[in-house]
Amino acid sequence: MANTNPARGMRDFLPADIRKRNYVIGIIKQVYESYGFEPLETPSVENLETLTGKYGEEGNQLIFKILKRGEKLDINDKELADTALRYDLTVPFSRVVANYKNDLPKYFKRYQIQPVWRADRPAKGRYREFYQCDVDAIGSTSMIVEAELISAVCEVLKRLGFDDFVVRINNRELLREMLNASGIAENLQTDALVAIDKLDKVGAEGVLKEFNERGIATESGNRIMDLFATLERSANPETLAELEKFIGNKTESLQKLTQILSLANNPNIKIDASLARGLSYYTGAIMEINVSDLVGSLAGGGRYDGLIGMFGKDQIPACGFSIGLERIIVVMTERGMFPPELQTNSADVFITIWNNESIAESLKLAHELRQNGLRVTVYPEVDKLAKQFKYASAINVPYVCVVGENELAEDKVTVKNLANGEQETVERRKIAEYLANKISS
Repeated sequence: MANTNPARGMRDFLPADIRKRNYVIGIIKQVYESYGFEPLETPSVENLETLTGKYGEEGNQLIFKILKRGEKLDINDKELADTALRYDLTVPFSRVVANYKNDLPKYFKRYQIQPVWRADRPAKGRYREFYQCDVDAIGSTSMIVEAELISAVCEVLKRLGFDDFVVRINNRELLREMLNASGIAENLQTDALVAIDKLDKVGAEGVLKEFNERGIATESGNRIMDLFATLERSANPETLAELEKFIGNKTESLQKLTQILSLANNPNIKIDASLARGLSYYTGAIMEINVSDLVGSLAGGGRYDGLIGMFGKDQIPACGFSIGLERIIVVMTERGMFPPELQTNSADVFITIWNNESIAESLKLAHELRQNGLRVTVYPEVDKLAKQFKYASAINVPYVCVVGENELAEDKVTVKNLANGEQETVERRKIAEYLANKISS
């Protein structure tokens, strides 16, 4: 017997799943558009050279490569792949900006909600195919951009019902300054950032072990890890003061961090000096959003002022935030945060089939009700009325319409409320208004 499960790390989505996804995506779109962001889409497949070298050593290993096709495929060729499934939405967006820069406004704000693919190890809330909901702004180095992005994503989460999230924020240049102050050599700092990015997964001991494996001096590693431990529970003003003391002066990166806090004016923001984010294209502020009952983040992003320039001559500043749709849905499902009506029914009205002669009238009624904005499903064949009612109940349709011999003769429709068992016969010309009032009340 053939295996009917989807490929590992992939999923099928049944109607209840789709309703949840559409609900979350709908709110995300509403909020992003209220901030002036415009929709954009890119192909699922990118040229391999577009993606490689943009995500760091570990990211490159997780790119889903696609074999060359037809005559191009030669098993003796060392480079068997020339395209790949997109790894994220940021690099394709940067390619688009470089390609269409003359067609886009100087300050361009876009949102993009599409799937991405990673050859990762599947885990709770982590899949090989998943949706990202990105929001980005290009053209400005002002910290207003970061403040607006944080505000937009926080509004999305609040509209979805989250009230316990933390926006962790740091600055990539500030991290470099901390590494310098700790005595970690410049040629080892990228390795150090890769290790620090795993702190929430492997703990301090795991990071120190990787420091050692990568040739980072024990004294330097201990110094920066001690700093992280000291600042873990500090309030933002104390953290800023301690970082200034540790580095030796109030650097530009510290000033930018202070400015974001002031502009965003958001109590959910917490400076996290250990936040690194593994993607190598970040150049300034970096952000992640966490809740207590999920390993990993609900959302993350940062400034990537150098990425667009990799695809053209112009260096265009950019900053973005990405919400992980799957992780949002996992937490909302476990917490029971979805509105009850999302999981109730596929239609408002169920229309029975009385006999072969009445089929046309039942279909005509369904058409009229749909024209009035109601969701209507029709039983697909002649059957005992009891079976039709049982099926309507099984799929949770609240109202059943019967167009039988008596109803046809009197130009009426019998309507039954399956929730309370009440039944009423209504004039045909008033049936759409009657049902619309019932369903909206």
